[in-house]
Amino acid sequence: MAQKYCYLFTEGDATMRELLGGKGANLAEMTKIGLPVPQGFTISTEACTQYYEDGRKINADIQKEIMEYIEKMEEVCGKKFGDKENPLLVSVRSGARASMPGMMDTILNLGLNEDVVNTIAEKSNNPRWAWDCYRRFIQMFSDVVMEVGKKYFEKLIDKMKEEKGVEYDVDLTADDLKNLAYQFKAEYKAQLGKDFPDDPKEQLFEAIKAVFRSWDNPRANVYRMDHDIPYSWGTAVNVQMMAFGNMGDDCGTGVAFTRNPATGEKGLMGEFLMNAQGEDVVAGVRTPMPIAKMAKVLPDVYKQFLEVCDTLEKHYRDMQDMEFTIEKGKLYMLQTRNGKRTAAAAIKIACDLIDEKMITEKEALMQIDAKSLDMLLHPQFDTKALKEANKTNVVGKGIAASPGAAAGSIVFTAEDAVTEGKKGKKVVLVRLETSPEDIEGMKFAQGILTVRGGQTSHAAVVARGMGTCCVSGCGDIKMEEEKKRFTLAGKVFKEGDEISLDGSTGKIYDCLIPTVPADPNSGYFGRIMALADKYKKLGVRTNADTPKDAKQAAAFGAQGIGLCRTEHMFFDPARIGAFREMICSDTVEEREAALAKIEPMQQADFEGLMEALEGQPVTIRFLDPPLHEFVPTEEADIEALAKAQGKTVAQIKQIISDLHEFNP
Repeated sequence: MAQKYCYLFTEGDATMRELLGGKGANLAEMTKIGLPVPQGFTISTEACTQYYEDGRKINADIQKEIMEYIEKMEEVCGKKFGDKENPLLVSVRSGARASMPGMMDTILNLGLNEDVVNTIAEKSNNPRWAWDCYRRFIQMFSDVVMEVGKKYFEKLIDKMKEEKGVEYDVDLTADDLKNLAYQFKAEYKAQLGKDFPDDPKEQLFEAIKAVFRSWDNPRANVYRMDHDIPYSWGTAVNVQMMAFGNMGDDCGTGVAFTRNPATGEKGLMGEFLMNAQGEDVVAGVRTPMPIAKMAKVLPDVYKQFLEVCDTLEKHYRDMQDMEFTIEKGKLYMLQTRNGKRTAAAAIKIACDLIDEKMITEKEALMQIDAKSLDMLLHPQFDTKALKEANKTNVVGKGIAASPGAAAGSIVFTAEDAVTEGKKGKKVVLVRLETSPEDIEGMKFAQGILTVRGGQTSHAAVVARGMGTCCVSGCGDIKMEEEKKRFTLAGKVFKEGDEISLDGSTGKIYDCLIPTVPADPNSGYFGRIMALADKYKKLGVRTNADTPKDAKQAAAFGAQGIGLCRTEHMFFDPARIGAFREMICSDTVEEREAALAKIEPMQQADFEGLMEALEGQPVTIRFLDPPLHEFVPTEEADIEALAKAQGKTVAQIKQIISDLHEFNP
């Protein structure tokens, strides 16, 4: 039997993650438990591997199987792909085994051409919706599949809105959107020298290839390396019937979490936009409404959505991150996954799920990414300094999207954040809205501030995953990106100016606020560490060379010192002089005199180490200094040492030269 590469959502389940990717497996699982999911099929990760093995081509067998599954999908949906009278329109989305939010690509409204647009405009009696779908499809296909940058189309949209005197895309009429579609097609031809494709089959295969290619794009590669996701896994592709959130005022789209991903608080948290498609929410093009407002706008849908959220969290026994669309008052679930969360939220959620009898203590420990716990040990703003800054330095407030404290100089591009960050400078990245291309800059920034977008925007989701402070959706900012400046509270901020962000409150300050270390043994962190001690198989000792380090290690729960490198006790500026005297001694008497200065320092340190560890084992390595590391390199320091030793500068330089080591 030939290898199978495609699976209907009804053929899979959550256990098939390796084959169907996270999104495909969860769509199949939601279908299996009876939730409202637009039907479709998944092209497996093995097809992606085959695509790369075949020299980045989809071979004839896989193409044939995909078309067979399009026919099966037509039977399920009661529509025909490429048909003018009853067209099946689809979305094409990536879905790797591991969640990689915003890193790979999505194309919506695939299957449209002018004939189909005219038909659906007439049949739905809603030409505005039809042309809105088409202009979105042209823009997405051009950007994602043909790599014609979004900016060309965004300029045309902004120009149209300016001409019509409107602020938002939703205020454009059917004729405006029809006009835009023609302008987009002209731009496509100008950029690529060929017409926009009308054949739905050609559109489909180009889109599938683009998703496979996106597994190897720069931002996905950066994300994979940061999160230890193997290159060999590949991505699956989900082809799914479109659910339209942009058909009018009884339609919408949103993203929600069953618990707060920043704090871990129990309770639905999310955002939605009326008369919009999914990309609008995460891209932050319009600042969305909080999910609680849906109770007023669409009460029946909200009630059903709460039930779905409860079902999903109980089913997966973890906090869920969900995407949904409402088409003419009907709810459709487009995705669920275990939600990305901050380290603080992760430990609270784990403890709460134990208390709610949903998971065991061992399962709670396995739910927490050990690397992320490091984020809880990051500094917070000094309370006293923050109190003072709150009196006079608050210049604005956005959405508290990812907690933490950030202070640094303003940069306006991801590239500048990388450049300055590599120099060791602390920077805050300020953007209209972030996009996946900004990921490397976001890594180097202390914090991120955006003008648009909410708690589920790209900036917020990625920042939380990185443990980086983020304040989003500060609409009071008047941004001038080209001039690298913005205005807030009547004050102009330029590149290099210093600001601070509080990711827990959303406040923006026009000064640098000092930070203080975090307390590692407080609250949920202490509880999780106690559980780790309860079930662990290995003991942990630390490397510590000074009493200060030993105290910190003991506070973090170390069960002794595995290695104390005694030479490291003498790098302190107050001690290194005596150590250099010992190195540069010519006689036994000189050396003994220098050692007499060193001995009480070392004895006091050893006593401090033992006291800090309170009877736990301490392993001390005898003095084994790489002597060349202790001798001075600066001219002024060499002169000072010569004077102290009663030697000439030339003699000291000779000693330094004799001690030099080369390590190949």
